[in-house]
Amino acid sequence: ASHQRDDWNSIHEKICPMLIPPQPCFHSETERKRGKEQLLSRQKSIVEVAFSTAQEFLWEGKALEALPAALQALRFSARMFGWSSVQLVPVYLLLAEASTGTENLRQASKYLSEAEWIVLQTPDCPAAIQSRLHRGLGLFCVAQGNLDQALYHLATDVYLAASAFGVDSIEVSGGYFHMANIFLRQNKRDVANSLYTEV
Repeated sequence: ASHQRDDWNSIHEKICPMLIPPQPCFHSETERKRGKEQLLSRQKSIVEVAFSTAQEFLWEGKALEALPAALQALRFSARMFGWSSVQLVPVYLLLAEASTGTENLRQASKYLSEAEWIVLQTPDCPAAIQSRLHRGLGLFCVAQGNLDQALYHLATDVYLAASAFGVDSIEVSGGYFHMANIFLRQNKRDVANSLYTEV
């Protein structure tokens, strides 16, 4: 009962009307095509709502509430694109961040491994996706206390984000910010301040 309540409060209430399947009986090819397009559009809407809801919960510091929404985003993304699609990487990263926020590092590690495996299996994976993966890996290493490995991943994030969006883009600033936080923890204030200035 508590799981159902959490699921309802997190995401189910928002997507419930979209879960009603379209009419299963189609009498013509046109109706079948329209029904398929309607189903695809509905699934896309569910993914967008679930992903943005999970993201909002994380921004508010509510990692536990983010999990049901992120899991719905994963389920419907997999239905639309398949389990090996690069489209699933951002959702896995969201799940890893939420799991880290609930201090379930073992589960976070599994989600990150899934995301990393997809990226490795996609030779033409966009630099923007790879950048997000390295940021997720970097933040996970911070949670583990492995700061040197975190700096490696975050530096890679900055490099990939700069190649995808340009050196002065807002996307690059996140990597700098997280690196600065690490240097501050290491009492390297000059380096930290120079990175904060970049941000």
